[in-house]
Amino acid sequence: MKLASLKSGRDGRLVVVSNDLHWFTDASHIASTLQAALDDWDLTEPLLRGLAESLEHGSVPQERFHEHEAASPLPRAYQWADGSAYVNHVALVRKARGAEMPDSFWTDPLMYQGGSDGFLGPRDDIPLKDEAWGCDMEAEVAVVTGDVALGATREAALGAIRLVMLVNDVSLRNLIPAELAKNFGFFQSKPASAFSPVAVTPDALGAAWKDGRLHGPVEVELNGKPFGQADAGVDMTFDFGTLIAHAAKTRALGPGSIVGSGTVSNRGPDGGPGKPVAEGGVGYSCIAEVRTVETLLAGQAKTPFLRHGDSVRIEMRDAKRHSIFGAIEQLVAPGG
Repeated sequence: MKLASLKSGRDGRLVVVSNDLHWFTDASHIASTLQAALDDWDLTEPLLRGLAESLEHGSVPQERFHEHEAASPLPRAYQWADGSAYVNHVALVRKARGAEMPDSFWTDPLMYQGGSDGFLGPRDDIPLKDEAWGCDMEAEVAVVTGDVALGATREAALGAIRLVMLVNDVSLRNLIPAELAKNFGFFQSKPASAFSPVAVTPDALGAAWKDGRLHGPVEVELNGKPFGQADAGVDMTFDFGTLIAHAAKTRALGPGSIVGSGTVSNRGPDGGPGKPVAEGGVGYSCIAEVRTVETLLAGQAKTPFLRHGDSVRIEMRDAKRHSIFGAIEQLVAPGG
């Protein structure tokens, strides 16, 4: 089942989307918003599934689904906690800052609490007031949970996953070092993120969803050119069950909590940082990684961070090259 929120008010209008992403049908008679559906999932989920089946059979009113009319599936959320499940990414980014990486990072997930009071739509511009802030995209996977009890086990946490989606976790790289130096975490360096046009139930992902991980290349384009094809199921040190359980260690999580994977990142065949797509590698899911590799190999970074007018596209396709979640496609624009 695939769900989306068409732009309407602060929280969007809930619709069910066909598997091929071509059509939608209104779901407001079941729940007005996705958050309302998640709040009463035991009741709404079978009704939404019935509506999705009717949509596939063409037996309910349907309209053409246009991704640019969609907000993020949850236009705002009670919780947005982003992890760093791909420790290879953490190691590279910390190396770029000249920061040592403790051994504990391989056994204890990193996680920060991001701003969840307003997300960008998947086709909304990325507002950037100052190019000197070092704007970067980060292609990630995220899950939406139901209720997660305080102290939940990994297995219970996996059972609480309701939906899966893609993320562009926007980062302002040049603001990060000064913020982290205060030993109080991210804030200004983490502006609004954007999520894919549709959110998908794990069962609808088939073999791509296994062991609490989404498997398959996350395609990233920068200004229309291939930038990354890292496989989300490879080199993911912590699965989503582990990430959710980590978040719930000292607090319960409510329905509609979003937990992110962190930047998808694959090592090269030799265990190193890998190569750009143009050189036969799987590339990267953020600019910070390629800048680190450039610094390691050539002594300085060449690839600039995002500038006004740059475009970013993030998408995942199935074995038949059909889009699974729709595309996050954003233009960097003056603003903020």
